[in-house]
Amino acid sequence: LGLQRAEHPLLGAAVELAGSDRMVFAGRLSAASQGWLADHAVHGTVLIPGTALVELALAAGDRMGCGRLEELTLQAPLVLPETGAVQLQVSVGEPDAEGRRTVEIHSRPERHAAEAAWACNALGALTEAAAHPAPAALGEVWPPQDASAVEVGAFYDGLADRGYEYGPVFQGLRRAWRRGDEVFAEVALPEEAANAAGAFGVHPALLDAALHAMNFASVTGGSGTPLPFAWTGVTLHAVGATVLRVRIAPDDARGAVGVELFDQTGLPVASVESLALREVSPEQLAVADDPDSLFEVEWVSAADGGSAEAGAVSWAVLGDGPLAEGGEVFADVDALVASSKDLPGTVVLEC
Repeated sequence: LGLQRAEHPLLGAAVELAGSDRMVFAGRLSAASQGWLADHAVHGTVLIPGTALVELALAAGDRMGCGRLEELTLQAPLVLPETGAVQLQVSVGEPDAEGRRTVEIHSRPERHAAEAAWACNALGALTEAAAHPAPAALGEVWPPQDASAVEVGAFYDGLADRGYEYGPVFQGLRRAWRRGDEVFAEVALPEEAANAAGAFGVHPALLDAALHAMNFASVTGGSGTPLPFAWTGVTLHAVGATVLRVRIAPDDARGAVGVELFDQTGLPVASVESLALREVSPEQLAVADDPDSLFEVEWVSAADGGSAEAGAVSWAVLGDGPLAEGGEVFADVDALVASSKDLPGTVVLEC
């Protein structure tokens, strides 16, 4: 078909775009093909974890010679349907003067794909990793001195009460400790997932389990259902890990955390300079899970200020002057939004 193999468990093909230094990677995700993804559910909705989007961006960047994920901001949840599949695209842009490339992740349901719009799930940037050395080795003493053990026996039962419904593949937290504001943990993949770990940079379920230790940090607040939202400075130092030692420290300046991952000997595996969380509600996930439930634009008759069928109509104008009889002029969109609650009926906008 004129495509290249992507050589990644979540991506099937890659294509270089002619006349440019850009590349697009394509994949297809489904509960039938990647059953382990179904173990990641929040408020009853199966979500592709943010760690999988990070893995996709890093894999695409590595193919283009940019092994560091400078930033990745999640735009919309990527929902895995119970039946059918999701089509996936990871696009890497041309390098700018400093070698920085954009990365975008889009998806759409395979059902009715011809009519379905592509949703943007994540936007970010990639850079070369050489200028960012790995953190120092963890050291021989583990757990760290002066760290106090945290009870984790009923940990996942507690998460389920807050809306995190994780299956066995994502229940990787084994032990945890606290030392002041720092959190340390051990996480591991179950055997069925560990066999495939070598095909990933860091298996998304293992990285997700490492982030579960944030629930012992003050940044999560101990309630609600926050999920990873904005990643900064993600660098991979080794691949194929099945067990990790984790260090999480607060990033007070950004209201986030820094994350360092090490293997069982204390050598660095990956590092995240800053990770910010955002609260997600069941209502938000319900809308993401059912695109047909979103509001649609509908044209109504508004000639001469509206018709009886259209109901009351207000004219809102962006610009220097009214373009319709009785139109109220707004200098910018922010001013319009701030005043729209006081405008009766349907608002017709002219620019």
